[in-house]
Formats: sequence, C-alpha cells, structure tokens
Amino acid sequence: MAIIIDPINPVAFSVFGLPIRWYALAYIVAFVTGFYLMKYFTSRKDAEIPLSKKQMDDFLSYFVLGTIIGGRLGYVLFYNLPFFLHHPLEIFALWHGGMSFHGGFLGAIATTFLFVKNQHFKNGSIIGNSFKILDILAVLSPIGLALGRIANFINMEIMGRATDSPLGVVFVGQTDIPRHPSPLYEFATEGVILFTIMMLLYFKTNLRKHTGALSGIFCILYAIFRIFCEQFRQPDAQIGFLTSWGLTMGMTLSLGVMAIGIIVLTCAYRKKDI
Repeated sequence: MAIIIDPINPVAFSVFGLPIRWYALAYIVAFVTGFYLMKYFTSRKDAEIPLSKKQMDDFLSYFVLGTIIGGRLGYVLFYNLPFFLHHPLEIFALWHGGMSFHGGFLGAIATTFLFVKNQHFKNGSIIGNSFKILDILAVLSPIGLALGRIANFINMEIMGRATDSPLGVVFVGQTDIPRHPSPLYEFATEGVILFTIMMLLYFKTNLRKHTGALSGIFCILYAIFRIFCEQFRQPDAQIGFLTSWGLTMGMTLSLGVMAIGIIVLTCAYRKKDI
C-alpha cells in the first residue's frame, strides 16, 4: 500500500510579507553550516591549508556565487535549454526550482581555483592549494546535497517512477499513482551515507595527506550513488530517456564526474600536478 501524503507548502514562512521558501532555506542552512564546519577544518593544528577569518569570508562569497550560478546554468544548459531560450527571464526565477548538481559542481571547482589564484598563497601551487580546499569541500558537500533533496521532496520535484512498492508515495491531489520518493533515496545515499563515508575517510585514514584523493573519491562515490538512484527517478519530461535501454541525462553527467574522480585520484597517488 502506498504512503499517502498531503502536499507540503513550499513556503516555509514569511518575513514582512516576503515568502521564504524551503528551497531557499535549504541553501541558506547548507552554506551557513558548511561555512562553520570549514572554519573548524581549516583552523585545526593539522589543517592542510589554514585560512584566516578574512580568507574564509572571501571564500564563502566565491563558493556561494560559483555554486548558485553554476547550478542554475547547469540546469539551463543540460536540462531545459529550449524553454529558457524562449523565456530568458525564467533563468533568474530560482524559487521555481531547477538546479543541477553537475553545474554547481563545476562552478564550485572554478571559483575555488579563482579564489586560490587571487590569494597568492606563499606555499604550494595554485593547483595543489585548490585541491586542499576541494578535499575539505568533498567532506562537507553531502550536507548541502542532503538538504537540497529534502527541498526537492517538499516541492514535489524530480519524483520517481511509478511503483507498486510499499515505499511508493502519493501526494494528495498532485499524483494519481504511487511513485518512488527518489529525492529521499538521494537524501539517504548522496547525503547521509556519502557524508558518513567522507568523514570517516578524513578522520580515520591518512587520505588527506594525498592532496586530491578525497576529492577524487567523492566524485566516484557520488557518481555511483547518483547512477543507482537514477534507476528510480523519473527522467525530466522535456528530455526523457537518452537511449532505448534507459540512459538518462543524470547518468551521463555522473559518468563524466566519475571519470574526473578517477583521474584526480590517480594523480593524487602519483603526485602529478596535485
């Protein structure tokens, strides 16, 4: 028997008449939590790359802009370009949803390199110092992924394929048939499980001594979890399946992330350019 759920109001609360949506709240909480945790990671005595308070404030600005702009442009380019070409102002309507992890991933990497280049660190190369920061982000990023998937579920976005499983969900007045709650599957795998694994690898192994190793492992594990969850997720209506045997855009982009992860992890152990 399916799980019956009344639709959840996408607006969490209002401030002076301004609606604050769960989607925006998820990003705010993720960025604030990530900021303080990164501050802790970079202030430890064994920190691979210590950052001052000013540098942390500067990095937050770079990272937020890179993630949001990259995530939105990734969705526009990868998932719904024809629509946005006809409705360009909708690109800025973030409250309607539509963010791509893969775009945010690229945006975060680009702005991290830009931040390091502008800081002129005395020790280490731009590539090496960038990956020291990206290794920390690899540990903390699942927090944002988890919160984002909860917001997706509240917004009834990216719901899964039809199912007769007891895990199937029906939103009253919104869905006629039970569907896999795929955002919750991604919350569990890309969020909770991935965060647990990355924290254990950071604190219980010497992987962080191999600059770039944690970044590479994050990419590989994320891709595996995402490809697994794509088996239950309904492809975007405007794209559908890319092949007759079920390849989706999410799988394709995740395979690219996995390839990047393998290359970075290999270089981390061979100490080439990292």
